[in-house]
Amino acid sequence: MKHPNFPLFVHCALLLLLLTLGWRASTGVPVPDLSTEKCEQCSLLFRSLLLNFTDLLNSSVCFGITSNKVVLKSKAQTLLTCTPTLSQVTSVMMSSLSHLSWQSECLRNIMKDLAHYDTVIQSYIKSSLRNPEEEVPPLNQTLGIIQSLRKNCAMMTNGEDDSEVTVPVWGSESFINRQDMCNMLRGFYVRTITINRAMGYISSGDHRK
Repeated sequence: MKHPNFPLFVHCALLLLLLTLGWRASTGVPVPDLSTEKCEQCSLLFRSLLLNFTDLLNSSVCFGITSNKVVLKSKAQTLLTCTPTLSQVTSVMMSSLSHLSWQSECLRNIMKDLAHYDTVIQSYIKSSLRNPEEEVPPLNQTLGIIQSLRKNCAMMTNGEDDSEVTVPVWGSESFINRQDMCNMLRGFYVRTITINRAMGYISSGDHRK
């Protein structure tokens, strides 16, 4: 009988491999020792980020916003790099660890997304808000998860994934700012679904069958 935490263990082990390969590809230096505890934390944080967005989109941040527009301004190519083609999957099945580069690129783009939305949320919090007492707490909760992922799961050195981040310019109209923010949050929600599907694909082991 499998241990009840076996799926999480497999997810953690594969995520550790992904982080290891990504670090090698991006730095060319020996891979730092990533503890099992940190690996498990990454797996749980990716899941909690997705769950957090359901609450955030239903919070006071988007209260009264009737638009269902989805805006993706991040320059990361997460959808492209985290959706392996048949030929990529075949190469992974038949070749060595060096051919898992698509996984490395996937995580690199995920970190670019996290850097982008880290900057977006922080800048919005500092803008003109309708009700800071109600808007800031749920945003800070999301921000905390994002920053934990960047701190504990990044494969690049500090700041390297910030190179393409553009700080948004917010106006003086709080409603328009809130509407723009909600549109971007919907975009990040969609992107987070892609991220979790990618991590689920890795943890399933389908690419090794």
